[in-house]
Amino acid sequence: IVCEASSFQLEDALAFAPQVGLILNVTPDHLDRHHTLEAYREAKLRMFARQGPEDVAVGPRALLAPAGGEARRVCFGGAADDDLRRDGDLLRWHGEPLLAAGEVRLRGPHNLENAMGAAAAALSAGIAAEAVTSALTTFAGVEHRIEEVAEIGGVLWVNDSKATNTASANVAVGAFEGGVHVILGGQGKGQDFTTLRGALVARARAAYLIGEDAEALEDALDGTVPLHRCGDLEHAVSAAGAAARPGEVVLLSPACASFDQYPGGFEERGAHFRALVAARTG
Repeated sequence: IVCEASSFQLEDALAFAPQVGLILNVTPDHLDRHHTLEAYREAKLRMFARQGPEDVAVGPRALLAPAGGEARRVCFGGAADDDLRRDGDLLRWHGEPLLAAGEVRLRGPHNLENAMGAAAAALSAGIAAEAVTSALTTFAGVEHRIEEVAEIGGVLWVNDSKATNTASANVAVGAFEGGVHVILGGQGKGQDFTTLRGALVARARAAYLIGEDAEALEDALDGTVPLHRCGDLEHAVSAAGAAARPGEVVLLSPACASFDQYPGGFEERGAHFRALVAARTG
């Protein structure tokens, strides 16, 4: 069984002890519940608290350092002593070449980190290296995570509805060379939206703001790129589609939760985006 365990589940777990536990990063999220980044980190690290010596804890070295439990540590990153490390364009497992970083099919540097984490977890669990490299070179991703929906008139439409925090939206915008028309907004969960400013200035043409925290986004991002208050996703898609030019990207990467407008969550929001894009092809 492979499952994602949320901080909401982990914070009061009594007996959870995975054979292999993997943590990728800790960036501000769910602060409306955890209140501080430290409390959020502590909740995530509870994944490892009850692991025994026969189990494995996988993650970046700095994140694993304060983790409890008795599991064997498996680290990934760029340090010479990491179990899985990036050496230039080559990924090495215990010093032996695994595959070139450029062979990982998923788009963006954050997905390379995700791939390294998944590979380290699989390899430490005894999965053959050949199976791991085959998966990394062929896996094209899943719905709502930088999902390339369509190309219409030279404009690429991308559904990243799963980006419900600023860190995820930042890496999504950064996954493209530039010319990004990004749709942002929803329920902000107490985040600092100013952390989006750098990515927008570097890669975006404009931002289209929706949902209950559109005003907060507008205040935080003032002076970066043109900001358009659109209210809802339908109007944002229409405005972005009218402005985007061939070679550019319209990206739904809201940096917010969706429950203000989509009771079904980010999946419902992403499905609506796909439907709106499909209607433009007709």
